[in-house]
Amino acid sequence: MLRYLVDPANAITTVGLLCSSIALYFTLAGHIELAVGAALWAVLADHLDGVVAGRTRNRSPDMAKMGKSLDGFGDIMYGAILPAIILVQLNGASHVSFFVATALLLAGAIRLSYFANFGKSDDGRFFGVPLSYDIPLMAAFVLVQPFLPAATFLPAVNIVFALLSLAHVASVRVPSPNRAMYLAITLFAVTASTILVHRGTV
Repeated sequence: MLRYLVDPANAITTVGLLCSSIALYFTLAGHIELAVGAALWAVLADHLDGVVAGRTRNRSPDMAKMGKSLDGFGDIMYGAILPAIILVQLNGASHVSFFVATALLLAGAIRLSYFANFGKSDDGRFFGVPLSYDIPLMAAFVLVQPFLPAATFLPAVNIVFALLSLAHVASVRVPSPNRAMYLAITLFAVTASTILVHRGTV
């Protein structure tokens, strides 16, 4: 089965899973800035694997089938599990974080199951907010955390991610990322991860 990882897109997806694993380790170790910095690279891998898959000539159906399943596991990992665990760590495993984390996990599983079976709408838009928004939003919060009062930071994070879990399964249509958005996401991820890793290692 490892031969399916020779496919360029599947290899990139696997690197994304590795980044998620590294992020999970740092989260459990209490190094939130390093965790989010690593998770941003999982987001980049998720965006890149689709582009590479679309440009790979003569890609076999078996490689594509394997890649679709692998991508789904990558999505649930960095898009739902990681944000949920980071929330629990930030809140010191409070009761509030339990409910918000549970909502994120359930919304993530429901959303990915729906997308796997029904895909995008007829106009090429997503139903509900994609899970790929979670880690960049978490990165934005962690970046500004030093400038916010402690009494403001955690309630804001909990409220926003509770609303985001609802948005994941809401009947709203979100446009697919275009080239400009991909570029913006890439620049933000690289810049934010550099800042967070530097901050987490000094």
